[in-house]
Amino acid sequence: MKTDTLARMAGGMPYVFDDLLKPWNDWFDGRELWNRAASLPPVNIVEQEDKFLVSLAAPGMKRDDFKIDLSGNMLTISSETEETKEEKEKTFTRQEYNYTGFNRSFSLPEGINTEKIEAKYEDGILKITLPRTEESKMKLGKNIPIQ
Repeated sequence: MKTDTLARMAGGMPYVFDDLLKPWNDWFDGRELWNRAASLPPVNIVEQEDKFLVSLAAPGMKRDDFKIDLSGNMLTISSETEETKEEKEKTFTRQEYNYTGFNRSFSLPEGINTEKIEAKYEDGILKITLPRTEESKMKLGKNIPIQ
């Protein structure tokens, strides 16, 4: 007999209740949180002298699938897509809906020129350029060679 966390707590209910309790068991076992984290697209952030480059890997998406918002110093990249699949047979019709989405937020450092932020999507990568202000470029340290 198959048992899960809640089934054991309820005194070993038969496996017929496992489907009913599956969402709760997944939550308590941590699987749902793991699956949600695993569905976030990976991000690379590279710091350069005059800018930061953010690259988000999201192959198979379209440019219009993304939404990029800036609120204060918080940059948020999000996406929601909906796919409908319909199969028609003689005696039945089956329609399935698939919703996917993600939301990634990043705190921007001081010295970003928010008026000149640019984004483009090509070859499955969303690329966001965060240029530094002239003042922040001057505040960057420099290496002084020893003679």
